[in-house]
Amino acid sequence: MSGTVNRWTAVLRRAWGDGTLWPWCLAAVTAACGYAVATVFHPGYLSADSNTQLWQALGDEPVNDWHPPVMALAWRLLIGITGDFSAMAALQAAVLWGTLWVLARLVWRKTGSRGLSLAVPAVGFAPHIMNLTGVVWKDVHLAYALLAVLAIALTVRDLPRDRTGTRWALLVLGTLFLVYAALVRKNGIPAAIPVFALLVLAAWPAPGRRRWLAATGVFAAAVIAGSAGVSAATAPLATRVYAVIPVDDLAHVLTPDQMRTAAEQAGASTDLRDRLVATATTCQQRHIASDAYLQCFPQDRPFDVTYLDRHADVIVRMWTRQMPRHWKGYAEYRGRVFTKLLFQSNQVFWNGTHVNAGARLHPEVRKEPLNDTLRFALRNYVTGFARDLPMLFQGWFWLAVSLVLVLRRRWPGPYARELRLIGASSLLYILAYLPTAPESNYRYVYWPALSGTVALTLVATAYAARRRAAAGGATGEPDTRPAALPGGRAPEAEPAGPREDAGAAV
Repeated sequence: MSGTVNRWTAVLRRAWGDGTLWPWCLAAVTAACGYAVATVFHPGYLSADSNTQLWQALGDEPVNDWHPPVMALAWRLLIGITGDFSAMAALQAAVLWGTLWVLARLVWRKTGSRGLSLAVPAVGFAPHIMNLTGVVWKDVHLAYALLAVLAIALTVRDLPRDRTGTRWALLVLGTLFLVYAALVRKNGIPAAIPVFALLVLAAWPAPGRRRWLAATGVFAAAVIAGSAGVSAATAPLATRVYAVIPVDDLAHVLTPDQMRTAAEQAGASTDLRDRLVATATTCQQRHIASDAYLQCFPQDRPFDVTYLDRHADVIVRMWTRQMPRHWKGYAEYRGRVFTKLLFQSNQVFWNGTHVNAGARLHPEVRKEPLNDTLRFALRNYVTGFARDLPMLFQGWFWLAVSLVLVLRRRWPGPYARELRLIGASSLLYILAYLPTAPESNYRYVYWPALSGTVALTLVATAYAARRRAAAGGATGEPDTRPAALPGGRAPEAEPAGPREDAGAAV
Protein backbone atom coordinates (compact mmCIF):
# COMPACT_ATOMS: atom_id res chain seq x y z
CA MET A 1 0.00 0.00 0.00
CA SER A 2 2.75 2.42 0.97
CA GLY A 3 4.56 1.60 -2.27
CA THR A 4 1.50 2.50 -4.31
CA VAL A 5 1.11 5.78 -2.41
CA ASN A 6 4.75 6.60 -2.95
CA ARG A 7 4.47 5.88 -6.66
CA TRP A 8 1.41 8.12 -7.01
CA THR A 9 3.13 10.82 -4.96
CA ALA A 10 6.15 10.66 -7.25
CA VAL A 11 3.90 10.83 -10.33
CA LEU A 12 2.05 13.87 -8.99
CA ARG A 13 5.28 15.63 -8.06
CA ARG A 14 6.67 15.00 -11.51
CA ALA A 15 3.43 16.19 -13.13
CA TRP A 16 3.53 19.33 -10.98
CA GLY A 17 7.16 19.96 -11.80
CA ASP A 18 6.87 19.57 -15.57
CA GLY A 19 3.57 21.48 -15.74
CA THR A 20 1.33 18.62 -16.85
CA LEU A 21 -0.86 18.95 -13.77
CA TRP A 22 -1.34 22.73 -13.83
CA PRO A 23 -4.07 22.94 -16.54
CA TRP A 24 -6.16 20.59 -14.42
CA CYS A 25 -5.53 22.77 -11.39
CA LEU A 26 -6.72 25.73 -13.45
CA ALA A 27 -9.82 23.73 -14.39
CA ALA A 28 -10.55 23.04 -10.72
CA VAL A 29 -10.05 26.71 -9.80
CA THR A 30 -12.30 28.03 -12.56
CA ALA A 31 -14.96 25.38 -11.87
CA ALA A 32 -15.03 26.35 -8.19
CA CYS A 33 -15.18 30.06 -9.04
CA GLY A 34 -17.92 29.51 -11.61
CA TYR A 35 -19.95 27.50 -9.12
CA ALA A 36 -19.55 30.26 -6.52
CA VAL A 37 -20.71 32.96 -8.95
CA ALA A 38 -23.65 30.82 -10.11
CA THR A 39 -24.62 30.34 -6.45
CA VAL A 40 -24.67 34.10 -5.90
CA PHE A 41 -27.08 34.61 -8.81
CA HIS A 42 -29.18 31.46 -8.34
CA PRO A 43 -31.82 30.99 -9.67
CA GLY A 44 -31.06 33.89 -12.03
CA TYR A 45 -31.75 37.61 -11.99
CA LEU A 46 -34.70 38.49 -14.23
CA SER A 47 -35.87 41.81 -15.63
CA ALA A 48 -39.16 42.45 -17.41
CA ASP A 49 -37.45 41.47 -20.69
CA SER A 50 -36.12 38.29 -19.08
CA ASN A 51 -39.57 37.35 -17.82
CA THR A 52 -41.08 37.88 -21.26
CA GLN A 53 -38.52 35.47 -22.71
CA LEU A 54 -39.25 32.99 -19.91
CA TRP A 55 -43.00 33.12 -20.52
CA GLN A 56 -42.34 32.45 -24.20
CA ALA A 57 -40.05 29.56 -23.31
CA LEU A 58 -42.74 28.10 -21.04
CA GLY A 59 -45.45 28.56 -23.68
CA ASP A 60 -47.47 31.03 -21.59
CA GLU A 61 -47.03 33.70 -24.24
CA PRO A 62 -46.63 33.42 -28.03
CA VAL A 63 -43.05 33.81 -29.21
CA ASN A 64 -42.42 37.07 -31.06
CA ASP A 65 -39.33 38.64 -32.55
CA TRP A 66 -39.36 41.72 -30.31
CA HIS A 67 -36.86 39.72 -28.27
CA PRO A 68 -34.67 37.07 -29.93
CA PRO A 69 -36.66 33.87 -30.57
CA VAL A 70 -33.40 31.89 -30.45
CA MET A 71 -33.00 32.76 -26.79
CA ALA A 72 -36.56 31.67 -25.96
CA LEU A 73 -35.94 28.43 -27.86
CA ALA A 74 -32.68 27.77 -26.03
CA TRP A 75 -34.38 28.40 -22.69
CA ARG A 76 -37.25 26.10 -23.65
CA LEU A 77 -34.80 23.31 -24.42
CA LEU A 78 -32.95 23.84 -21.14
CA ILE A 79 -36.18 23.74 -19.15
CA GLY A 80 -37.23 20.60 -21.01
CA ILE A 81 -33.95 18.92 -20.09
CA THR A 82 -33.61 20.11 -16.50
CA GLY A 83 -37.16 21.07 -15.48
CA ASP A 84 -35.74 24.24 -13.94
CA PHE A 85 -35.66 27.75 -15.41
CA SER A 86 -32.52 28.52 -13.35
CA ALA A 87 -30.54 26.40 -15.82
CA MET A 88 -30.17 29.43 -18.10
CA ALA A 89 -28.32 31.54 -15.52
CA ALA A 90 -26.19 28.53 -14.59
CA LEU A 91 -25.34 27.98 -18.26
CA GLN A 92 -24.27 31.61 -18.63
CA ALA A 93 -21.84 31.22 -15.74
CA ALA A 94 -20.58 27.90 -17.13
CA VAL A 95 -19.86 29.39 -20.58
CA LEU A 96 -18.02 32.39 -19.13
CA TRP A 97 -15.88 30.45 -16.70
CA GLY A 98 -15.25 27.61 -19.13
CA THR A 99 -14.01 30.18 -21.65
CA LEU A 100 -11.79 31.81 -19.04
CA TRP A 101 -10.28 28.40 -18.29
CA VAL A 102 -9.41 27.91 -21.96
CA LEU A 103 -7.80 31.36 -22.11
CA ALA A 104 -5.92 30.77 -18.84
CA ARG A 105 -4.59 27.48 -20.20
CA LEU A 106 -3.38 29.27 -23.32
CA VAL A 107 -1.59 31.90 -21.22
CA TRP A 108 0.03 29.10 -19.22
CA ARG A 109 1.25 27.39 -22.37
CA LYS A 110 2.65 30.65 -23.73
CA THR A 111 4.30 31.98 -20.58
CA GLY A 112 4.89 28.94 -18.36
CA SER A 113 3.84 31.09 -15.40
CA ARG A 114 1.25 29.80 -12.97
CA GLY A 115 0.72 33.25 -11.51
CA LEU A 116 0.11 34.91 -14.88
CA SER A 117 -2.31 32.19 -15.93
CA LEU A 118 -4.38 32.91 -12.81
CA ALA A 119 -4.84 36.51 -13.95
CA VAL A 120 -7.30 35.37 -16.62
CA PRO A 121 -9.89 33.75 -14.30
CA ALA A 122 -9.70 36.90 -12.18
CA VAL A 123 -11.55 38.65 -15.03
CA GLY A 124 -14.70 36.79 -13.99
CA PHE A 125 -14.60 38.50 -10.59
CA ALA A 126 -14.13 42.02 -11.99
CA PRO A 127 -17.07 44.12 -10.76
CA HIS A 128 -18.04 45.33 -14.24
CA ILE A 129 -18.09 41.72 -15.51
CA MET A 130 -19.52 39.80 -12.56
CA ASN A 131 -22.40 42.28 -12.17
CA LEU A 132 -24.31 40.76 -15.12
CA THR A 133 -23.06 37.17 -15.17
CA GLY A 134 -26.32 35.76 -13.81
CA VAL A 135 -28.71 38.32 -15.35
CA VAL A 136 -30.61 36.63 -18.18
CA TRP A 137 -30.18 39.21 -20.93
CA LYS A 138 -29.45 38.87 -24.63
CA ASP A 139 -26.54 41.31 -24.20
CA VAL A 140 -24.87 38.84 -21.85
CA HIS A 141 -25.46 35.98 -24.28
CA LEU A 142 -23.88 37.97 -27.11
CA ALA A 143 -20.81 38.80 -25.04
CA TYR A 144 -20.19 35.26 -23.80
CA ALA A 145 -20.77 33.71 -27.24
CA LEU A 146 -18.24 36.06 -28.87
CA LEU A 147 -15.72 35.48 -26.09
CA ALA A 148 -16.11 31.72 -26.58
CA VAL A 149 -15.31 32.18 -30.28
CA LEU A 150 -12.14 34.06 -29.32
CA ALA A 151 -11.01 31.21 -27.04
CA ILE A 152 -11.81 28.61 -29.72
CA ALA A 153 -9.92 30.57 -32.39
CA LEU A 154 -6.81 30.91 -30.22
CA THR A 155 -6.96 27.19 -29.45
CA VAL A 156 -7.26 26.28 -33.13
CA ARG A 157 -4.35 28.53 -33.98
CA ASP A 158 -2.06 26.66 -31.60
CA LEU A 159 -3.10 23.13 -32.61
CA PRO A 160 -0.52 20.96 -34.38
CA ARG A 161 -1.23 20.56 -38.09
CA ASP A 162 -1.85 16.85 -37.72
CA ARG A 163 -4.85 17.44 -35.41
CA THR A 164 -7.20 17.84 -38.37
CA GLY A 165 -10.26 16.28 -36.73
CA THR A 166 -9.96 18.39 -33.60
CA ARG A 167 -9.37 21.50 -35.68
CA TRP A 168 -12.55 21.05 -37.72
CA ALA A 169 -14.62 20.12 -34.68
CA LEU A 170 -13.54 23.33 -32.95
CA LEU A 171 -14.19 25.40 -36.07
CA VAL A 172 -17.72 24.01 -36.27
CA LEU A 173 -18.25 24.79 -32.57
CA GLY A 174 -16.91 28.32 -33.07
CA THR A 175 -19.25 28.83 -36.02
CA LEU A 176 -22.22 27.72 -33.92
CA PHE A 177 -21.33 30.21 -31.19
CA LEU A 178 -20.90 32.92 -33.83
CA VAL A 179 -24.26 32.16 -35.44
CA TYR A 180 -25.92 32.28 -32.02
CA ALA A 181 -24.31 35.67 -31.35
CA ALA A 182 -25.63 36.99 -34.67
CA LEU A 183 -29.16 35.74 -33.91
CA VAL A 184 -29.39 36.70 -30.24
CA ARG A 185 -28.74 40.43 -30.73
CA LYS A 186 -30.07 42.20 -33.81
CA ASN A 187 -27.24 44.74 -33.75
CA GLY A 188 -24.63 42.09 -32.97
CA ILE A 189 -23.62 41.56 -36.63
CA PRO A 190 -21.07 44.43 -36.63
CA ALA A 191 -19.40 42.90 -33.57
CA ALA A 192 -19.47 39.42 -35.08
CA ILE A 193 -17.70 40.36 -38.34
CA PRO A 194 -14.18 40.89 -36.88
CA VAL A 195 -14.62 37.82 -34.67
CA PHE A 196 -15.55 35.84 -37.78
CA ALA A 197 -12.32 37.08 -39.39
CA LEU A 198 -10.45 35.98 -36.27
CA LEU A 199 -11.88 32.46 -36.62
CA VAL A 200 -10.97 32.27 -40.32
CA LEU A 201 -7.42 33.48 -39.69
CA ALA A 202 -7.03 30.87 -36.95
CA ALA A 203 -7.86 28.14 -39.47
CA TRP A 204 -5.79 29.60 -42.32
CA PRO A 205 -3.07 32.10 -41.27
CA ALA A 206 -2.95 33.61 -44.78
CA PRO A 207 -6.24 32.81 -46.53
CA GLY A 208 -6.60 33.76 -50.17
CA ARG A 209 -9.58 35.46 -51.72
CA ARG A 210 -11.30 32.18 -52.53
CA ARG A 211 -11.05 30.98 -48.95
CA TRP A 212 -12.38 34.29 -47.67
CA LEU A 213 -15.33 34.09 -50.07
CA ALA A 214 -15.98 30.45 -49.22
CA ALA A 215 -15.80 31.07 -45.46
CA THR A 216 -18.06 34.12 -45.77
CA GLY A 217 -20.56 32.11 -47.78
CA VAL A 218 -20.58 29.31 -45.24
CA PHE A 219 -21.09 31.75 -42.37
CA ALA A 220 -23.90 33.60 -44.16
CA ALA A 221 -25.56 30.30 -45.04
CA ALA A 222 -25.25 29.14 -41.42
CA VAL A 223 -26.87 32.35 -40.16
CA ILE A 224 -29.71 32.07 -42.69
CA ALA A 225 -30.23 28.39 -41.92
CA GLY A 226 -30.12 29.05 -38.19
CA SER A 227 -32.66 31.85 -38.48
CA ALA A 228 -34.95 29.68 -40.60
CA GLY A 229 -34.62 26.79 -38.16
CA VAL A 230 -35.47 28.95 -35.17
CA SER A 231 -38.46 30.43 -37.03
CA ALA A 232 -39.70 26.96 -37.92
CA ALA A 233 -39.38 25.81 -34.30
CA THR A 234 -40.98 28.86 -32.69
CA ALA A 235 -43.21 30.47 -35.39
CA PRO A 236 -42.58 33.96 -33.94
CA LEU A 237 -45.03 36.80 -34.43
CA ALA A 238 -43.59 39.57 -36.58
CA THR A 239 -43.17 42.86 -34.72
CA ARG A 240 -40.76 44.88 -36.92
CA VAL A 241 -39.31 46.27 -33.72
CA TYR A 242 -36.78 48.31 -35.73
CA ALA A 243 -39.54 50.94 -36.15
CA VAL A 244 -38.96 51.91 -32.52
CA ILE A 245 -35.88 53.91 -33.59
CA PRO A 246 -37.70 56.08 -36.18
CA VAL A 247 -40.45 56.78 -33.63
CA ASP A 248 -37.77 57.91 -31.17
CA ASP A 249 -36.13 60.20 -33.72
CA LEU A 250 -39.40 61.71 -34.94
CA ALA A 251 -40.68 62.36 -31.42
CA HIS A 252 -37.52 64.21 -30.37
CA VAL A 253 -36.76 66.09 -33.58
CA LEU A 254 -40.22 67.24 -34.71
CA THR A 255 -42.64 69.47 -32.83
CA PRO A 256 -46.18 68.11 -32.27
CA ASP A 257 -47.53 70.23 -35.13
CA GLN A 258 -44.75 69.06 -37.45
CA MET A 259 -45.47 65.48 -36.40
CA ARG A 260 -49.13 65.86 -37.32
CA THR A 261 -48.31 67.28 -40.73
CA ALA A 262 -45.66 64.63 -41.41
CA ALA A 263 -48.06 61.82 -40.46
CA GLU A 264 -50.80 63.15 -42.75
CA GLN A 265 -48.37 63.54 -45.65
CA ALA A 266 -47.14 59.96 -45.18
CA GLY A 267 -50.68 58.57 -45.23
CA ALA A 268 -50.84 57.55 -41.57
CA SER A 269 -54.14 56.42 -40.12
CA THR A 270 -55.93 58.73 -37.74
CA ASP A 271 -55.08 56.46 -34.81
CA LEU A 272 -51.35 56.37 -35.64
CA ARG A 273 -51.27 60.12 -36.29
CA ASP A 274 -52.89 60.93 -32.95
CA ARG A 275 -50.57 58.56 -31.08
CA LEU A 276 -47.47 60.04 -32.69
CA VAL A 277 -48.59 63.57 -31.88
CA ALA A 278 -49.28 62.50 -28.29
CA THR A 279 -45.83 60.88 -28.17
CA ALA A 280 -44.05 64.08 -29.24
CA THR A 281 -46.13 66.15 -26.81
CA THR A 282 -45.55 63.84 -23.82
CA CYS A 283 -41.80 63.46 -24.38
CA GLN A 284 -41.28 67.21 -24.73
CA GLN A 285 -43.51 68.16 -21.79
CA ARG A 286 -41.96 65.57 -19.48
CA HIS A 287 -38.41 66.12 -20.82
CA ILE A 288 -37.99 62.43 -21.66
CA ALA A 289 -34.80 62.28 -23.69
CA SER A 290 -35.05 58.82 -25.28
CA ASP A 291 -36.97 55.55 -25.65
CA ALA A 292 -40.07 57.40 -26.86
CA TYR A 293 -42.05 54.34 -27.94
CA LEU A 294 -42.00 52.75 -24.49
CA GLN A 295 -41.98 55.95 -22.43
CA CYS A 296 -44.33 58.30 -24.32
CA PHE A 297 -46.29 56.41 -26.98
CA PRO A 298 -49.90 55.70 -25.90
CA GLN A 299 -50.05 51.92 -25.54
CA ASP A 300 -52.93 49.48 -25.57
CA ARG A 301 -53.52 47.35 -22.51
CA PRO A 302 -52.37 44.65 -22.69
CA PHE A 303 -49.33 45.72 -24.67
CA ASP A 304 -49.77 45.00 -28.38
CA VAL A 305 -46.41 43.83 -29.76
CA THR A 306 -47.80 43.69 -33.31
CA TYR A 307 -48.84 47.37 -33.48
CA LEU A 308 -45.53 48.47 -35.00
CA ASP A 309 -45.67 45.66 -37.54
CA ARG A 310 -48.94 47.08 -38.91
CA HIS A 311 -47.60 50.63 -39.14
CA ALA A 312 -43.85 50.25 -39.71
CA ASP A 313 -44.01 51.20 -43.40
CA VAL A 314 -45.68 54.54 -42.67
CA ILE A 315 -43.31 55.30 -39.78
CA VAL A 316 -40.24 54.57 -41.91
CA ARG A 317 -41.68 56.69 -44.73
CA MET A 318 -42.14 59.57 -42.31
CA TRP A 319 -38.57 59.18 -41.10
CA THR A 320 -37.01 59.11 -44.58
CA ARG A 321 -38.93 62.24 -45.57
CA GLN A 322 -38.44 64.28 -42.42
CA MET A 323 -34.92 63.54 -41.17
CA PRO A 324 -33.15 64.95 -44.27
CA ARG A 325 -35.18 68.15 -43.84
CA HIS A 326 -34.31 68.33 -40.13
CA TRP A 327 -30.79 66.90 -40.39
CA LYS A 328 -29.34 69.34 -37.89
CA GLY A 329 -31.89 68.46 -35.22
CA TYR A 330 -31.43 64.78 -35.97
CA ALA A 331 -27.64 64.99 -35.61
CA GLU A 332 -27.98 66.94 -32.37
CA TYR A 333 -30.45 64.44 -30.93
CA ARG A 334 -28.44 61.38 -31.88
CA GLY A 335 -25.28 63.01 -30.51
CA ARG A 336 -27.12 63.69 -27.25
CA VAL A 337 -28.27 60.09 -26.81
CA PHE A 338 -24.91 58.63 -27.82
CA THR A 339 -22.89 60.83 -25.48
CA LYS A 340 -25.22 59.92 -22.63
CA LEU A 341 -24.62 56.24 -23.44
CA LEU A 342 -20.87 56.85 -23.34
CA PHE A 343 -20.70 58.99 -20.21
CA GLN A 344 -23.79 58.27 -18.09
CA SER A 345 -24.59 54.57 -18.42
CA ASN A 346 -27.22 53.42 -15.95
CA GLN A 347 -28.23 50.03 -14.53
CA VAL A 348 -24.71 48.96 -13.64
CA PHE A 349 -26.37 46.50 -11.25
CA TRP A 350 -29.69 44.70 -11.68
CA ASN A 351 -31.08 43.70 -8.34
CA GLY A 352 -32.90 40.66 -9.69
CA THR A 353 -36.12 41.21 -7.76
CA HIS A 354 -38.56 41.38 -10.69
CA VAL A 355 -41.49 39.06 -9.92
CA ASN A 356 -41.60 35.98 -12.10
CA ALA A 357 -45.36 35.68 -12.53
CA GLY A 358 -45.11 33.24 -15.43
CA ALA A 359 -43.58 30.47 -13.35
CA ARG A 360 -46.68 30.37 -11.16
CA LEU A 361 -48.56 28.86 -14.09
CA HIS A 362 -46.09 25.99 -14.14
CA PRO A 363 -45.82 24.39 -10.68
CA GLU A 364 -43.21 22.00 -12.05
CA VAL A 365 -40.96 25.02 -12.74
CA ARG A 366 -40.36 26.19 -9.21
CA LYS A 367 -39.52 29.85 -8.52
CA GLU A 368 -36.82 29.75 -5.90
CA PRO A 369 -36.23 32.88 -3.83
CA LEU A 370 -33.04 34.85 -4.25
CA ASN A 371 -30.45 34.77 -1.50
CA ASP A 372 -30.75 38.32 -0.18
CA THR A 373 -27.50 38.11 1.81
CA LEU A 374 -25.50 37.28 -1.31
CA ARG A 375 -27.48 39.76 -3.40
CA PHE A 376 -26.74 42.63 -1.02
CA ALA A 377 -23.07 41.65 -0.86
CA LEU A 378 -22.86 41.66 -4.67
CA ARG A 379 -24.68 44.98 -4.87
CA ASN A 380 -22.29 46.58 -2.38
CA TYR A 381 -19.30 45.19 -4.30
CA VAL A 382 -20.51 46.45 -7.69
CA THR A 383 -21.90 49.83 -6.65
CA GLY A 384 -18.81 50.54 -4.54
CA PHE A 385 -16.59 50.12 -7.60
CA ALA A 386 -19.07 52.09 -9.71
CA ARG A 387 -18.60 54.95 -7.25
CA ASP A 388 -14.83 54.71 -6.91
CA LEU A 389 -13.89 53.60 -10.46
CA PRO A 390 -16.83 54.81 -12.57
CA MET A 391 -14.96 54.53 -15.88
CA LEU A 392 -15.20 50.72 -15.67
CA PHE A 393 -18.94 51.08 -16.22
CA GLN A 394 -18.88 53.82 -18.86
CA GLY A 395 -18.82 53.42 -22.60
CA TRP A 396 -16.21 56.11 -23.29
CA PHE A 397 -13.53 54.13 -21.45
CA TRP A 398 -14.13 50.94 -23.42
CA LEU A 399 -14.39 52.94 -26.64
CA ALA A 400 -10.94 54.34 -25.88
CA VAL A 401 -9.59 50.86 -25.10
CA SER A 402 -10.94 49.51 -28.38
CA LEU A 403 -9.39 52.40 -30.31
CA VAL A 404 -6.00 51.74 -28.72
CA LEU A 405 -6.26 48.03 -29.50
CA VAL A 406 -7.06 48.77 -33.14
CA LEU A 407 -4.59 51.58 -33.77
CA ARG A 408 -1.49 50.21 -32.07
CA ARG A 409 0.31 47.99 -34.54
CA ARG A 410 2.61 46.05 -32.21
CA TRP A 411 1.76 44.33 -28.97
CA PRO A 412 3.98 42.02 -26.92
CA GLY A 413 3.19 38.36 -27.03
CA PRO A 414 1.73 36.17 -29.74
CA TYR A 415 -1.75 37.70 -30.09
CA ALA A 416 -1.19 41.10 -31.72
CA ARG A 417 -3.52 40.40 -34.65
CA GLU A 418 -6.20 38.91 -32.41
CA LEU A 419 -6.07 41.92 -30.08
CA ARG A 420 -6.67 44.28 -32.99
CA LEU A 421 -9.61 42.23 -34.25
CA ILE A 422 -11.19 42.10 -30.80
CA GLY A 423 -10.70 45.86 -30.55
CA ALA A 424 -12.37 46.27 -33.95
CA SER A 425 -15.32 44.16 -32.80
CA SER A 426 -15.85 46.35 -29.75
CA LEU A 427 -15.37 49.54 -31.73
CA LEU A 428 -17.91 48.60 -34.40
CA TYR A 429 -20.39 47.47 -31.76
CA ILE A 430 -20.22 50.76 -29.89
CA LEU A 431 -20.35 52.91 -33.03
CA ALA A 432 -23.39 50.98 -34.26
CA TYR A 433 -25.29 52.53 -31.36
CA LEU A 434 -24.72 56.06 -32.69
CA PRO A 435 -27.84 55.98 -34.91
CA THR A 436 -29.74 53.32 -32.94
CA ALA A 437 -29.26 53.69 -29.15
CA PRO A 438 -32.72 53.78 -27.56
CA GLU A 439 -31.40 54.85 -24.16
CA SER A 440 -28.34 54.87 -21.91
CA ASN A 441 -27.75 51.44 -20.42
CA TYR A 442 -24.53 49.73 -19.32
CA ARG A 443 -25.58 46.39 -20.77
CA TYR A 444 -25.26 47.93 -24.24
CA VAL A 445 -21.49 48.15 -23.72
CA TYR A 446 -21.11 44.86 -21.86
CA TRP A 447 -19.37 43.13 -24.77
CA PRO A 448 -16.82 45.97 -25.20
CA ALA A 449 -16.24 45.91 -21.43
CA LEU A 450 -15.70 42.13 -21.37
CA SER A 451 -13.54 41.96 -24.51
CA GLY A 452 -11.55 45.02 -23.44
CA THR A 453 -10.87 43.54 -20.02
CA VAL A 454 -9.73 40.23 -21.49
CA ALA A 455 -7.55 42.04 -24.06
CA LEU A 456 -5.92 44.21 -21.38
CA THR A 457 -5.29 41.07 -19.30
CA LEU A 458 -3.58 39.35 -22.23
CA VAL A 459 -1.45 42.45 -22.86
CA ALA A 460 -0.51 42.69 -19.17
CA THR A 461 0.46 39.02 -18.97
CA ALA A 462 2.58 39.36 -22.14
CA TYR A 463 4.40 42.39 -20.71
CA ALA A 464 4.94 40.61 -17.40
CA ALA A 465 6.25 37.49 -19.14
CA ARG A 466 8.68 39.56 -21.22
CA ARG A 467 10.00 41.39 -18.16
CA ARG A 468 10.28 38.08 -16.32
CA ALA A 469 12.26 36.53 -19.16
CA ALA A 470 14.49 39.61 -19.47
CA ALA A 471 15.16 39.70 -15.71
CA GLY A 472 16.00 35.99 -15.66
CA GLY A 473 18.47 36.43 -18.53
CA ALA A 474 20.08 39.53 -17.01
CA THR A 475 20.68 38.04 -13.58
CA GLY A 476 21.76 34.62 -14.73
CA GLU A 477 19.02 33.02 -12.67
CA PRO A 478 17.76 29.67 -13.93
CA ASP A 479 14.59 29.62 -15.97
CA THR A 480 11.81 28.51 -13.64
CA ARG A 481 9.38 27.64 -16.38
CA PRO A 482 8.53 23.97 -16.83
CA ALA A 483 10.89 22.00 -19.02
CA ALA A 484 8.03 20.50 -20.98
CA LEU A 485 4.35 21.15 -21.33
CA PRO A 486 1.54 18.61 -21.76
CA GLY A 487 2.15 16.43 -24.79
CA GLY A 488 5.91 16.70 -24.42
CA ARG A 489 6.06 20.11 -26.14
CA ALA A 490 8.60 22.59 -24.89
CA PRO A 491 7.22 25.94 -23.68
CA GLU A 492 7.41 28.77 -26.18
CA ALA A 493 9.98 31.41 -25.39
CA GLU A 494 8.78 34.99 -25.02
CA PRO A 495 10.63 37.43 -27.30
CA ALA A 496 12.81 40.14 -25.83
CA GLY A 497 10.83 42.87 -27.56
CA PRO A 498 7.52 43.43 -29.30
CA ARG A 499 6.97 41.37 -32.41
CA GLU A 500 4.26 40.23 -34.75
CA ASP A 501 3.59 36.61 -35.61
CA ALA A 502 4.16 35.64 -39.18
CA GLY A 503 1.30 37.01 -41.23
CA ALA A 504 -0.06 38.93 -38.25
CA ALA A 505 -0.74 42.11 -40.16
CA VAL A 506 -4.36 42.29 -41.20
